[in-house]
Amino acid sequence: MTEWKLPDSYIFNGRTVRYGVTGDGPPVVLVHGTPWSSFNFRHLIDAISKDFTVYYYDLIGYGQSDKSPGDVSLGIQNQVLDRLLNYWGLEKPAIIGHDFGGATVLRTHLINKWEFDKIVLIDPVAVSPWGSPFFMHVRTHEAAFAGVPDYIHEAIVRAYVKTAAFKPIDDAMLDMIVRPWTEPNGKTAFYRQIAQANSSYTDEVQPLYAQISRPVLILWGREDSWIPLERGKVLHHLIQDSLLHVIQDAGHLVIEEQPEQLTDKILHFLRKTAHGLT
Repeated sequence: MTEWKLPDSYIFNGRTVRYGVTGDGPPVVLVHGTPWSSFNFRHLIDAISKDFTVYYYDLIGYGQSDKSPGDVSLGIQNQVLDRLLNYWGLEKPAIIGHDFGGATVLRTHLINKWEFDKIVLIDPVAVSPWGSPFFMHVRTHEAAFAGVPDYIHEAIVRAYVKTAAFKPIDDAMLDMIVRPWTEPNGKTAFYRQIAQANSSYTDEVQPLYAQISRPVLILWGREDSWIPLERGKVLHHLIQDSLLHVIQDAGHLVIEEQPEQLTDKILHFLRKTAHGLT
């Protein structure tokens, strides 16, 4: 596990967004969250691309995409996704979002008016209030955090990432998750994206969830300590006719902890109509 390379690029307002496309079949778009990257979707990409054409990318400010100073908030991420969908020439793809990616998917659907074929939300940031004490502290002291020595920064990121999982994370996988945040511009980018996280971006669309008429599958790690399952139940209630499935023995990093369970549920959902699902 030494290489993850996004082969293609798109320029959004002068900033590079790295992406990849693989597989053959109906289109499915993957949108990651924080502090993750498309790397964390690799298991889903491999499985889903056997039956679908999978589009995946790194959000602005994350992974291999541009990490220079600028807006990396949820307020810009749906604009990036909107432009990418048009650039890819997609009309009504299925879409999957994890964490901030879930918020980005919902904002793109409700604000940019994209009619997705089906929507899958995995432990999404979607219902207020959200934001850990660590988020709040970074927001108040962003410059101080960005100025810590590199070895302390790496220790902070490693410790933070570990709290997203229910069980211990494999060291090789942890190295790959942390790597983008320790590369050039990575340290300041890490604290920037936390400092710009604001629940106003979900507050803006939360009252509109009842308007969603597309088939929606909500997947949630039962042991998620970042966004408790109770928020998933609230979201399930707010999105009429949505389906909620709880993934056992997994925390917020369910995409790494239980990829096979996720794949089974997602493929079943993508292959069938909204009626008659279990």
